[in-house]
This record gives sequence, C-alpha cells and structure tokens, in this order.
Amino acid sequence: MEPTPEVEIVRSSRRRSTLSATLVDGRVVVRVPGTISTAELDRLVPGLVRRVMARQRRPAASDQALMQRARVLSERYLDGKAVPASVRWVGNQQRRWGSCSVSSKQIRLSDRLQNMPQYVIDHVLVHELAHLLHADHGPAFKALVARYPQLERAEAFLAGVSFGSGLPPVPMDDLPDEPADP
Repeated sequence: MEPTPEVEIVRSSRRRSTLSATLVDGRVVVRVPGTISTAELDRLVPGLVRRVMARQRRPAASDQALMQRARVLSERYLDGKAVPASVRWVGNQQRRWGSCSVSSKQIRLSDRLQNMPQYVIDHVLVHELAHLLHADHGPAFKALVARYPQLERAEAFLAGVSFGSGLPPVPMDDLPDEPADP
C-alpha cells in the first residue's frame, strides 16, 4: 500500500463551488472555496487525493511518442501534409490546451492533457497540426479540423474540464494563431 501523501488545503474566496487537486513537489494541493466546511473537506478530500495519486501511476507518453502520434494523425486526417519540427509536452500552459508556432513548426501541448482520454489529446494535436497548414481559424482550417471524427466529443470534454476547474471555457477558435514562445 502506498504511503499517504501530505495534503495542503488552499482556501480561496474567489472559488465558489469547485474543488481541484494537483500533485506539487510530492504533496497534494487541494484548492477549495473559502466557505467550505470542515465536514465537507473530510468527506471530499480523500477521494480527490486518491484520484491525483492514481493519475501519477499512469505513465505519460514521452515527447517522442507524442511526435509519433502527430505523424499518424497527420497521415490519417491531413493527408500527411502537416509535418511538425517538434511536438512536446509543456507545463507552462494553464489557459490553453496547445499552441503552434507556425514559423518554427513547433507544437506544444499542455501537460494537463496527459491524463485525459486519447481522443481528446488527438483532437488537440489535429487542431495544432492544422495550424501548420492554415495559421488562422478560417474556413479552410475548420474544414481540416472537422476531418477528426471525434471533434465535438473532444471539445465538449475540454469545455467540461474548463468549467469544472472554475475556468471560463476557452473555445479552440479563440486562441491566438501565433503564440509567443514560452
């Protein structure tokens, strides 16, 4: 049996109803509304801790595996025309799921995606790969992204994650076309 990690409770007056938990330096940080009762914390925190620890046991795909997946998706949905120079996980994207620097052909995916279903990761990859062919979010770009058969399901999943995290949903089409490099 695994040892129970240290748990840090962070209360926020800005949070109204959502709780979130992440692993930070070996301890589980649980963010909660400032008004939550101790009884509610005692009831909810153990489940959050179990989920965070379960996610840690699942190995994340390497950057190399992510690049290979991007190649497969480009072949399958974009006629092999989207060829990135690199595809990698990054930890500094908290308000977006992915980004693409068209000039350098570098694709970066938020590491928050790592424990999400594969169809969601694939959707974000297809979206970013499509930017290598069309930098904007115009009709040609949307037609390419629409080739991905689980588009609506993946977008709904991401909207739910954003809502559950207390963040406003950020539609993929509202992201900047050429983000600043991290």
